[in-house]
Amino acid sequence: MKSKLTISFLSFCFALLISTTTWAQQKATIKGQVILTNNDTADNVSVILKGTQIGTVTDNQGNYEIKNVKPGNYILKVTAVGFSSKERAVAVNSGDELIENFTVNTTSEQLNEVVINSGKKNTFARKETQQVSRLPLKNLENPQVYSTITSELLKEQVVTNIDDALKNSPGITQLWASTGRGGDGAGYFSLRGFPVQPTMINGLPGLTNGSLDPANIDKIEVIKGPSGTLFGSSLISYGGLINITTKKPYNYFGGEINYTGGSYGLNRVTADINTPLDEEHKVNLRINTAYHDEDSFQDAGFKKSLFVAPSLSYEVSDRLSFLINTEFMSSETTNPTMLFFDRNAPLRVHNTDELGYNNKRSYTSNELTLKTPSYSLQGQMNYKISDQWTSQTVLARSSSKSQGYYNYLYEVTSDPAYASIQEGIVLGRSFTYTDSKTLTTDIQQNFIGDFKIGNMRNRIVAGLDYFNKTQTDNGTAYVYNESLVYIGNDDLKTVNENVFKITDPTQYITNGDNGVLSKAHQDAVLANARVNNNKTKQEVYSAYVSNVINFTPALSAMASLRVDRFMNTGDVTTKDDDFNQTAFSPKFGLVYQPIIDKVSIFANYMDGFVNPSPSRDVLPDGTSQPRSFSPEHANQFEVGTKLNVFKDKLYATFSYYDTKVKDQVYTIYTATSQINYQNGGQRNKGFEAEIVANPIVGLNVVFGYSYNDAVLTAGDPDFVNHRPESAGPQNLANLWASYKFQDGDLKGFGLGFGGNYASDNKILNRTVAGTFTIPEYTVLNSSVFYGTDKYTLTLKLDNIANVETYDGWSTLHPRNMRSLSASFSYRF
Repeated sequence: MKSKLTISFLSFCFALLISTTTWAQQKATIKGQVILTNNDTADNVSVILKGTQIGTVTDNQGNYEIKNVKPGNYILKVTAVGFSSKERAVAVNSGDELIENFTVNTTSEQLNEVVINSGKKNTFARKETQQVSRLPLKNLENPQVYSTITSELLKEQVVTNIDDALKNSPGITQLWASTGRGGDGAGYFSLRGFPVQPTMINGLPGLTNGSLDPANIDKIEVIKGPSGTLFGSSLISYGGLINITTKKPYNYFGGEINYTGGSYGLNRVTADINTPLDEEHKVNLRINTAYHDEDSFQDAGFKKSLFVAPSLSYEVSDRLSFLINTEFMSSETTNPTMLFFDRNAPLRVHNTDELGYNNKRSYTSNELTLKTPSYSLQGQMNYKISDQWTSQTVLARSSSKSQGYYNYLYEVTSDPAYASIQEGIVLGRSFTYTDSKTLTTDIQQNFIGDFKIGNMRNRIVAGLDYFNKTQTDNGTAYVYNESLVYIGNDDLKTVNENVFKITDPTQYITNGDNGVLSKAHQDAVLANARVNNNKTKQEVYSAYVSNVINFTPALSAMASLRVDRFMNTGDVTTKDDDFNQTAFSPKFGLVYQPIIDKVSIFANYMDGFVNPSPSRDVLPDGTSQPRSFSPEHANQFEVGTKLNVFKDKLYATFSYYDTKVKDQVYTIYTATSQINYQNGGQRNKGFEAEIVANPIVGLNVVFGYSYNDAVLTAGDPDFVNHRPESAGPQNLANLWASYKFQDGDLKGFGLGFGGNYASDNKILNRTVAGTFTIPEYTVLNSSVFYGTDKYTLTLKLDNIANVETYDGWSTLHPRNMRSLSASFSYRF
């Protein structure tokens, strides 16, 4: 029934496209220049005709030109992040060539970033941002490396989940799919060899226990390196952070409706609607929403979600504005297949060929589901104190819940009960009923200045930050299931799967329930499980300052410092796990532009830190003693170059980094003891390259490559001198290229092609257990699309060669196989 509805809907979409006619335009032109009050040119500024989708952006000289304008009366509006907005009434007659120049002021107000379909040709490049440095810096002025994944790129690739979106950034790869379990159920990624989760929305905390929906994403900023100075330590990684920038309201009516259908029962509907709420268009509402329903490529598994994201902006005056962003997500899924290898005995299999794993098997049931509702609320007030200073007050609140069944497979081959098993491995299954909730509150007050002392320009942000995180866990303890799964056969190339009872592992039940459990069975076992009753809390009080000083127009330096007062109450019912710590985090950077606004050479020194929670040492005599720790620290040195040449046709970043971690906490387990230490060390160094290019009209290319050499230099002897299991593949590459015909009979048609490469990945890498390696892979994708001003139809084929791929972090998880999807969008 789903497939018939999908075919009918797509047929209707094709009919609409065929019936669409092209309206003749009476030619008139509006052009001019946008400059700043200090006579500098303002590039990448949006110039639009209000109430229409007609517009463009300024070039690097501040010039703009809007062609093919119908006669009539319009309001010409200039907007951009970091600048005040200006409006002007213009009357257009047939054949006119109007010249309208504007002078705008700089401001920290984060105005709407209007997506113009017919102006900026390098559609995948949007590097100007305030959230990376909390200052309105151009990419070439920023000594830190970051990648920007735009909504335009996500639409062209028919991206329906955050995991696929992040494949467009160099240096990042998935470790774990979203498990949905309480506390850390979002997906894990390796960034520069360190684990990280997508926890930041608009530069503020935004936690979830499930997978994020991309419907409200304007762009994703993958910010590289330990960034504790501006973002703290509680929610980010030594490798960097993933920041989601959401769509903002704009001041005219418009929107887009999309339907996507595809393989494995994919049905997805999204809507993006924006409207002014008053006659002066100072109060504007935008709502993004998505309904998603998709099955797994395996024998069981599904995902169903509803997402709603209203946002409201209110421009009270030229000095005062408010912005409110909200996101509500309701999701129900089965948790992904996770196979944990035995960490305490030598491995019997060392790669997927020896394992003989059937990636079509899920070892679960559609009855066993997790619900992960979440919401995020952000309120922002911007007030322009003077021409030099702006105040920004921000409140963020988020809630994420997890309720339902979570299970995983764990290798138990080394258990003496299975000594008779000569080949393959034995897998036990554990499961729990998770019932948890995480609440976060973040309050920030920032003062942002842009002023001169003598001839030196200073751009400074000084802020205070309060962060509160409370976690409640009322789920059950993990229960070891009485059924086991045996995988293996004679030639280890095809799969022979059997399920047997733990009481007699020699009695195979061939073609039985194949390890699939029912909800009734798990409820019966969990009825006797211990129920948790835990509540933990932490608070962080922070102050930070960052200043960018221009000694000359070509030479600038960034100096930043943060101090955190970390207050962890641990379990709120006890006192022995309470502790307070103070940590300092510096950051320095230098930028020299031999060709201003085109080429920069940069270097940075950055710091990140972690406040380890207290623990207890268990001694061989059975007694225990408390143990507290100092903050861990990671220090990074990085050098590189950034390019913006050929009139914005080529953006490129090349960098080399060296990150050293010291004072890592680890635990040594023996049969009679559990001792904690804090002398671990790690070193990750590597090279990254990113190119975003528009070499000819209609052709857009995104390319990335990263090399990461990571090693644990001190600590647990089982890990020392090995590549960390969280480091991911040593080599990663991503590519996407698309071409859209600009003229002739094929005008509007386009083709896209690209994919991802990953080298061998040692997901288990220890002295005792040995190494389990996921082999290198190359996954290729392609698309064909046709678009007009109103409609876009895209057909996308992912994993063309149907390559088996996996991710893992001492675990094995199969990824999606080949899939086909069709997407139809209508804009108004």
